[in-house]
Amino acid sequence: MIRFIWGQLRGRAGRSVALLVGVLVATTGFVVLTGATTTSRLAVTGAVERQTRAAYDILVRPKGTRTPLESERGLVRPNYLSGAYGGITTAQYDQVRAIEGVDVAAPIAMLGYSTTSIAMPLDVTAAVDPSLDRQLIRIDREFLAERGLSHAAAEPTYVYVTTHPLAYPVIGDQYYLDAVRYTDGRTYDTNDCGLLPREVLPGGRTAPVCDPRVEQGDLLHDLSERRIWQVEAFRMLPGGRFERPDVRSPATAGEALAPLSRLTVTVRLTVPFLLAAVDPAAEQELVGLDDAVVDGRPLTAAETTVVARSGGGLSSRTVPVLATSRPFLDGAVRATFTRTRLDASIAGVPPRELAQRLRGLPSTAAGGAERDAVSAYRSQLAAGLGPDACCHGQLQVVVQPGQATYDRMPDGSLRVRPVAADPAVYGTSGDLVTMPRPWLSEDTGHRPLNSLRLGSGRQDARQWQAVGLFDPEKLTGFSDVGRVPLETYEPPRAKGADARSRAALGGRPLEPSGNPSGYLSAPPLLLTNLASLPGLLAAGNSPQRAAPISAIRVRVDDVDGYSERAAERVRLTAERIAVATGLDVDITLGSSLAPQTVDLPAGDFGRPGLRLAENWSALGVASVITRAVDRKSAVLFALVLVVCALFLGNAVTAAVRDRRSELAVLACLGWSARRIGALVLGEVAALGLVAGLLAVGLAAPLGRALGIDVDWRHALLAVPVALLLALTAGLPPALRAARTHPVAALRPQVAGVFRARRTRTVAGMALVNLARTPGRTLLGAAALAIGVAALTVVAAVNYAFRGAVVGSLLGDTVSLSVRGADTLAASATVLLGAAAVTDVLYLHIRDRAAELATLRATGWTDGALARLIGFQALFLGGLGALTGAGLGLGGAAWLVGEVPSALVTVAVVVAGAGVAVTCLAALVPAALLHRLPTARLLAEE
Repeated sequence: MIRFIWGQLRGRAGRSVALLVGVLVATTGFVVLTGATTTSRLAVTGAVERQTRAAYDILVRPKGTRTPLESERGLVRPNYLSGAYGGITTAQYDQVRAIEGVDVAAPIAMLGYSTTSIAMPLDVTAAVDPSLDRQLIRIDREFLAERGLSHAAAEPTYVYVTTHPLAYPVIGDQYYLDAVRYTDGRTYDTNDCGLLPREVLPGGRTAPVCDPRVEQGDLLHDLSERRIWQVEAFRMLPGGRFERPDVRSPATAGEALAPLSRLTVTVRLTVPFLLAAVDPAAEQELVGLDDAVVDGRPLTAAETTVVARSGGGLSSRTVPVLATSRPFLDGAVRATFTRTRLDASIAGVPPRELAQRLRGLPSTAAGGAERDAVSAYRSQLAAGLGPDACCHGQLQVVVQPGQATYDRMPDGSLRVRPVAADPAVYGTSGDLVTMPRPWLSEDTGHRPLNSLRLGSGRQDARQWQAVGLFDPEKLTGFSDVGRVPLETYEPPRAKGADARSRAALGGRPLEPSGNPSGYLSAPPLLLTNLASLPGLLAAGNSPQRAAPISAIRVRVDDVDGYSERAAERVRLTAERIAVATGLDVDITLGSSLAPQTVDLPAGDFGRPGLRLAENWSALGVASVITRAVDRKSAVLFALVLVVCALFLGNAVTAAVRDRRSELAVLACLGWSARRIGALVLGEVAALGLVAGLLAVGLAAPLGRALGIDVDWRHALLAVPVALLLALTAGLPPALRAARTHPVAALRPQVAGVFRARRTRTVAGMALVNLARTPGRTLLGAAALAIGVAALTVVAAVNYAFRGAVVGSLLGDTVSLSVRGADTLAASATVLLGAAAVTDVLYLHIRDRAAELATLRATGWTDGALARLIGFQALFLGGLGALTGAGLGLGGAAWLVGEVPSALVTVAVVVAGAGVAVTCLAALVPAALLHRLPTARLLAEE
């Protein structure tokens, strides 16, 4: 038998070589393509593991704090902690620390926004006319925020410049407002105008230069900073220098004031900073807080609130904090200067009358200036830390913003719901608040506000004082993609999502405006320690006294990036925490940025409505991606294998079909059906073995040329794969050859139709021709269907990674690792499918050559015959493409969990491409029509 097989292969060398090439191409393609999918999976899992190293793996929050978006879609918005205040007790924190597997448990207690003041000096020297005896410089301020889109005019500030002497108050440890000593040696009643300079008038009489702020007095907490206006008095000395206004102490009352070469007026911007309490040691382990301190000293766990009492019954509590060196503020003040010549002094004019008199004065433009909040804050930091320098703020009333709420729009975007402003949360007449509220507090907000009153009255002062500065960008524990908004200190930024919004923002991202009720919420920029909380919260109205902690961030031992082992370890630890504490526990390992489109309604101060692209956090992205990649690899393995088998099956069937007469003669000579089947399988197995050995040598070099890692151990799989494919492809035709009656083997293999019908069109004849050989037609259609299905599945994977299903930037990063290999594999299946279709059409022409010659003899032109072949290709391609698109959509639904409309569109496009490929494939067999020997074929008939 072996010698007979060898003789058959050598006697029909052309057919044997063609079949050998088919097996070789299929086997080599399978080995290389499976190597590509394996390589892509390793690249994906490696990328996921590298890019998901975050600061913590588990987030523990109070029961019931998950938002609907978290519960339904696994999405967490940036700086989610800004709306969480307490709910976890210190006992529960101790339970979490004691759980097996917990490496670091870092608590954070969010307290709310404390207001502080940023000095913004404006140099008005150039606006002063040295030739005038008295003059008034008016400073018209405009507050800007949100890239200048929000802006509001403020009450003016006046600078009174006189060449006449000024007397200044002298303040000791104890003084009385109705008897304040001044530097001229006299005592004055300051109840009407306050502790302000007095100008020496002609005749030696003095009068105070009153400030309208005296009238506003205790109403500061009811006013925003843009409604505060004031008058400052300066003396211009000979030579154009100035004497600064001053409140003197008894020790310095007789000393001369140092002259100033520049006249600088300081306007102030009220800035809210978010205050939180942490465990310094745990925070150092988690993110390296101590290492991020750039000035002063780190916090210690032992220091507590400092209590001080004065003789007048006033007590104060000072909380030590680490303040930020980066304020993450988008704000500025723009000033316009005008000058007015005064013929008479304004000293002695009562505050109520002064405002009306100054507003109506004619003026001349004298320049302007602009200061932004960030540079002003950094200048303030340069003065050094300390009670008389930087940085401190009030804690009488702390503002606590809640969470923003959204309406879901039909296009999948989120629209923020507006919230009416409530100025009362910034303090009342019973609170010891000495600074105005932020000007944007009058704007329509997007977060509800509550106030936390830490002071117990006007005799109980609460404030914070910076002992050090930390730089949030120096905190460790992040990667480029893994630095998700779940991170506590991540600065919030949102880019424009459409051309109009990007143009309005000037191509820059939107940043926090300084409004606690604003949409973008800043991270904690003031950090105190947990030990300070009992003293700070004592005598206040805070419900956080019993359960002060807002969240606990947990890093699990022996976890460094995402892997199946790490995921299981984190899951077990999270389960233990939930059982022990009863708190809400979320696994943040493997989370990633998930861009969301958010519609922000227009503001009341000029900002238009914006469409923003905001980076949220998608929980569990890594596990979704790795599962999708595993399913994708399995699908592509199966598809490549099946297409190769169909391709070879078609080739072997064609080879057996060529030998119908020979096999019939063998059967007539007494060969048994088993022996005939063994002959066919033996020939196919021999070719498969040779093709497998050749594929071993070709797979590795071809893989290197394509950038695919195919090692020799993987290449050795070509031998069993080639044998398996050859035997699988040869078994059906071998069985058919063994069971066929010798007489039937001599007939044309064309199936009869059920009912004879007259066809009047070329398209109808094409359908009849396809129906006459249903097995061959279905084989070609199946090969193309699998290619189309493969492309649809690959498109589904890429669609999932690009964000529509997984919705994460990690998915985008990973897709770069899988897209090339998957496209190569899917393209190969389509090409193999096209080759099978071409073979089917070629066999149609060869088997029906006599019929086609008859048609040509009866007047059919070559164009008509080509149309007949074209219609067959069109119908064959349509059957395969539509079937493949349906199978691909089913695979996509299994792979990504849903069938979005975009995937349906992709399937339709891929199906159209499959039909187009089939029609192009028809050009090859159609070209054979010109070479049909019509006369010889008719003579043979």
